[in-house]
Amino acid sequence: MKRRFAVAGFSLAVVLSCGTLPAVAADSVTTADTTVSAAPDVDVNKVKAHLNELSAIAGRNGGNRRSTGQGYDDSVAYVKGRLQAAGYTVTEQPCTSGCTSGAGPNLIAEWPAGDAGNVIMFGAHLDGVSAGPGMNDNGSGSAALLENALTLAQQDPAMRNRVRFAWWTDEEQGLNGSDFYVRSLSSTERARIKAYYNFDMVASTNGGYFINHITSSAAAPMKAYWDSLGLQPEENTEGAGRSDDYSFEQYGIPTSGYAMGASARKTSAQAAKWGGTAGSGYDPCYHRSCDTLTNINTTGLDRAADGIAYTLWQRAVETGTGGGECDTAGVVGNGGFESGTSPWTGSTGTIGAHAGQPAHTGARSAWLGGNGSTSTESISQTVTVPAGCSQASLSYWLHIDTEESGSRAYDRFTVKAGGTTLATLSNVDAGSGYVQRSADLSAYAGQTVTLTFTATEDYSLRTSFVLDDVSVRSG
Repeated sequence: MKRRFAVAGFSLAVVLSCGTLPAVAADSVTTADTTVSAAPDVDVNKVKAHLNELSAIAGRNGGNRRSTGQGYDDSVAYVKGRLQAAGYTVTEQPCTSGCTSGAGPNLIAEWPAGDAGNVIMFGAHLDGVSAGPGMNDNGSGSAALLENALTLAQQDPAMRNRVRFAWWTDEEQGLNGSDFYVRSLSSTERARIKAYYNFDMVASTNGGYFINHITSSAAAPMKAYWDSLGLQPEENTEGAGRSDDYSFEQYGIPTSGYAMGASARKTSAQAAKWGGTAGSGYDPCYHRSCDTLTNINTTGLDRAADGIAYTLWQRAVETGTGGGECDTAGVVGNGGFESGTSPWTGSTGTIGAHAGQPAHTGARSAWLGGNGSTSTESISQTVTVPAGCSQASLSYWLHIDTEESGSRAYDRFTVKAGGTTLATLSNVDAGSGYVQRSADLSAYAGQTVTLTFTATEDYSLRTSFVLDDVSVRSG
């Protein structure tokens, strides 16, 4: 993980593994409301074998795998060789702008099956810092990702969507490799990437279980897997903007990912929940020479590797071969409005962090109306409802705040799918907080449709319609 700023007064701590929970096989996962098929179990011993190779590479090259050194180039060669042997087409992408002088290439591998117009992407940075071999940061994410790619090749299931893997260069110097990659894509190519999942430091010895954008649609399968293990994961606040998912967020691509923490200190509540030492850093060897093979939490590494596989199978594997029959995760992009305005269109100035109108979750929402004069504001997004969804619904949270009185509808809020009105609300429906609402989308299974939310006000007295956490769900 890239260091955002220097941490003063870093204290050494005894290296402790997180408290362990009973292992759960990845053959099936039971969530709160259903049992769903999942990926094969990813062998953590094979993940650790990759870490052994990365450690040996660092040992032969001055003790590190920094992006500008031979240790990084040899790491690229190792990962590339394993992928090519498994049948992948692998591309080395030189970083020709924005990277540190002499930095090695990004490594991109795509499994040649599934809809190329719907790409689910998984990535981890392969470089480390100069101070040490970088086994947790980020050999752990790189190794877990590699074994998932090899497992996919070995299983060779029928694919619904395309899967692309990436190992990034120069992350430790400013997310430079992933930034270059996303910048180099055309807008059409970016639009094909329906979600990006990032894995950075997934074996911290005093770590916790953190998920990027945990309430988002993209995060849903990742959270479902860790929830099935009773882990009670939390939002990855420490890692926000500090790893390669941020490069994708900047272009409105939905993102999520796993992490176990860096230099921030574990709270007492987290220690009670996960084990470990309260008051000590999640990774006591963060960016230090002691980030060696002894600095690996095998239990956490195993849970992350299996969660990656579960997410991959849910997002990309064909129905009937181990994937979910109705995968709605990520159908609505940026449904919580936390990642800018894209891919929403229309009155996108309504999207932001609004004083006086708090979001349902996170910091941002879409505030439509509230002008107190004749006006119309709307936002839209085009989505594809999965063909396997015999039952699908649009879910959203709406807060209506009005100065109007009485039972007459002066100001209105409409929800449409294409030209069909799904719902109409007004100032009459105002209340003190957010209400979760839904509308049936089952008729649109297998179709692409534009969802539009519109607020229309008359000439006086304000009514605000504050929208948040929009998603498409099965059932």
